Amino acid sequence: MHRRAQGFTLIEFMIVVVVIGLLAAIAIPNYRESVAAARRVDAQAALMELAQFMERYYTAHGKYRDGSGNPPALPFTESPKTGLKVYNLRLAATDSAYTLSAEPKDIMKEDRCGTLQLTSAGVKGIVLDPPNPDVTVEQCWRR
Repeated sequence: MHRRAQGFTLIEFMIVVVVIGLLAAIAIPNYRESVAAARRVDAQAALMELAQFMERYYTAHGKYRDGSGNPPALPFTESPKTGLKVYNLRLAATDSAYTLSAEPKDIMKEDRCGTLQLTSAGVKGIVLDPPNPDVTVEQCWRR
């Protein structure tokens, strides 16, 4: 009687390795983009919260800058508020208008959406360095 060897052949093993490689090649970039999108949503929420802060400031003072011409200090300057900080939040203001920006840093530095912006008129924007015509505001500020 002949006994058949137990286990996998080299061909079977290589097929499994190729299948795992293909799944990883598809899953890892999708996972990374999902994580980046979640971080962008956190930054967008922070910009909206700061916009509300600025509107309350305007209601109380009649302008977006203080008596010496400086914009008010923001209640927080990084996003998210807890955990790994991946966006710096900035404010530029005149007496009658402001622009809030969320500038990516560290692991988000190479994000395809670049710097997110929100103005006092509610206009949402992006600043890309270098410019990329394939990336739109609608892609980065999903509704």
